[in-house]
Amino acid sequence: MAGQSRKWMVVAAAVWIQAFTGTNFDFSAYSSELKAAMRISQVQLNYLATASDLGKALGWSSGLALLYLPLPVVLLLAAAIGLAAYGAQWLLITGRISLSYFPVFLLCLLAGCSICWFNTVCFVLCIRNFSLDRSLALGLTISFNGLSASLYALAVNAVSSSSSSAYLLLNAALPLLASTAALLPILRRPSAALLLDSPSHDSHIFVLLHILAFFTGLYLLFLNSLSSSSLTNARILLAGAVILLILPVCVPGLICSRDWSRRNIYSSSLFGFFGGAVDDFELQKQLVGSDEEESTGSNVIMNDNDWDGGDDADAGQHYCSCRGLMKGKLAAIGEEHSVARLVRRIDFWLYYVAYFCGATVGLVYSNNLGQIAQSLEKDSQTTTLITVYSSCSFFGRLLSSAPDFLRQKIHFPRTGWLAVAVVPLPVAFFLLAESGDMDALLAGTALIGLSSGFIFSAAVSVTSELFGPNGLGVNHNILITNIPLGSLLYGLLAALIYDANGKTMAPVVVLRDGMVVCMGRKCYAKTFLWWACISLVSLASSLALYFRTKALYRRAARPRPHPPPAGEQVVEPEPEPEPEPAAG
Repeated sequence: MAGQSRKWMVVAAAVWIQAFTGTNFDFSAYSSELKAAMRISQVQLNYLATASDLGKALGWSSGLALLYLPLPVVLLLAAAIGLAAYGAQWLLITGRISLSYFPVFLLCLLAGCSICWFNTVCFVLCIRNFSLDRSLALGLTISFNGLSASLYALAVNAVSSSSSSAYLLLNAALPLLASTAALLPILRRPSAALLLDSPSHDSHIFVLLHILAFFTGLYLLFLNSLSSSSLTNARILLAGAVILLILPVCVPGLICSRDWSRRNIYSSSLFGFFGGAVDDFELQKQLVGSDEEESTGSNVIMNDNDWDGGDDADAGQHYCSCRGLMKGKLAAIGEEHSVARLVRRIDFWLYYVAYFCGATVGLVYSNNLGQIAQSLEKDSQTTTLITVYSSCSFFGRLLSSAPDFLRQKIHFPRTGWLAVAVVPLPVAFFLLAESGDMDALLAGTALIGLSSGFIFSAAVSVTSELFGPNGLGVNHNILITNIPLGSLLYGLLAALIYDANGKTMAPVVVLRDGMVVCMGRKCYAKTFLWWACISLVSLASSLALYFRTKALYRRAARPRPHPPPAGEQVVEPEPEPEPEPAAG
């Protein structure tokens, strides 16, 4: 039981790391102050946001580090990189040091790179400790990355800071504290023999952890606004959030203890009545099933469609091993792809465009939330908008685990879920383009966060299923090259429109440094229309990917047919006699 509890402690550690290392999501909280401190234009500010996203393209460096260094060392190195990058930016924004533009660009690049290192550590922890339920473990831990901005907003209010520069100070310090707290569970990971065992209560624990995560998101979404009313409220709410993050340690221990007591205290003859000894019951079912299969007799009656793969549309093999099914289409779920083969796949480029024109647009929107709120004279609501985006991104990430829980009841391709997740994006951007009031801004931000969060989290599983789990690290890093590219292009589009409107439209606010700030709905209205049209391209691309892969998922969902035992004769069913034609 102690060994099983240790692997759940590792999950809790990964949750802590993810919850405090999504530091790129609060960029919009301090971007206006950074822009003023450096005396730069909106276009130059966009390049800094792009640098942070560009750091994610260096995620391969974390894999290289893991080849030569222990995982705890890589974790602490990531924390040290983040401490240096964000700490230097805090010194700059508070006037303690002076830096030119290029060093700040490099600092943003390093900050983005540190986030990738944290993510890699969490991926490795989940994969090593949950060989059978890795998708559930990954989905759960990745979802907490979306809560980072809400947690940081709460922490800023709790330290009674009137300056947004406090975000940078916390970005530097909190990941280091979370990494230090996570070291003990990581160092005490269970033995390899215990990791091969997957008790039946694991699924129950995952359900409870997802429910707990859901309530954590609701807590931060609806109570975060109360933290700005007083310092006492903020500190009480922050303490409550920390307790909710500690609870994942307790849930697995309670369930493991309950199952242990049932196995050791209750009589084995009463296990069915009291619901205990689940593992023994599952073993008994497997043994009974084996006996039934062995006692079916020597004559195994099979149909050609049962053994050879069915109708013409499903020719080949049933279970993820067919080849050359149709020219240009994927042949099997989980089929491994080299880089050269990957970039020749139409399905990969449909997937790339769906991500590039979908979730990446949502990320760029979050980077611009500070300027969007400022242009609409909603500066005081910036923290609220960041909290709404962060919390809804968390719920979207959490919902990405739904296909794993429903796979026994609903056989719907994960690529289909991806297409459904894109739908809110164009709706939200058209809404924002048409209305500039606070209700529309909150609703649009919530929809964008929900959609992009789902895609961010589901993309890991989609990449693994379509292009193979063994090459996931390389293939997924190729996929996310769209993030810095999209951040540059979409952010540049928004910045050019913003600066152009700021120089030609009234009212205009001129700061002490001569920097022009655009005010009014039209500063971003045209940008929202562009982003809406781009997200429609994502929807079309994801639908095309779904239609190309749905037959593939349907075949993979069918049970694998059992071959006849050696030496047994396969008896063909006799064809039914054709009815005689009726007399005319």
